Amino acid sequence: MITAAPWVMYPEILAKDEEKWVFRTPNKKDGDDVHGLIASCPPLDVNSSYCNFLQSLHFNQTCVIALCNDEIAGFISGYRKPQHPNELFIWQVAVSPKHRGKGLAFHMLQEILMRDALSDIDVVETTITDDNQGSWNLFKKLDKAHGEQGEVSTFLDEEKHFKGKHDTEYLYRIPIASQ
Repeated sequence: MITAAPWVMYPEILAKDEEKWVFRTPNKKDGDDVHGLIASCPPLDVNSSYCNFLQSLHFNQTCVIALCNDEIAGFISGYRKPQHPNELFIWQVAVSPKHRGKGLAFHMLQEILMRDALSDIDVVETTITDDNQGSWNLFKKLDKAHGEQGEVSTFLDEEKHFKGKHDTEYLYRIPIASQ
């Protein structure tokens, strides 16, 4: 799926008239660019580039790339949960530092949720560390857009699960109202 005129629905993502935006599913050629984008977006965990190639190929129907003037501006990776295929787990949201503050992350989430192949999704989940305010704001916005029924719980504890090597990951579970 490619959407080339998102400013009609989301005018806030255009900073300048000369910017050309494209939203599409990723492909195998995008893996290295995705890896570079994620590396430029702390506090995101940088996985192997191989992981990003797999996301761009095997999980591309639940991922989205945003391009601005043919340059990668954003990426969201996600997957259907194997035991609960009507639930979409959003793994990472990355927006290039020069494209932040334009509503791009929310637009990318909406792009994924509007896909015909994902019309049966009734829950979105993600995990967020306490200090990742950008992600908290994004998923609170998604929750608000769908009736503010979301719930937050501890998913992986810093001491119990990560043995002090990673901050606690909180699970944000958001029921998605029929669209």
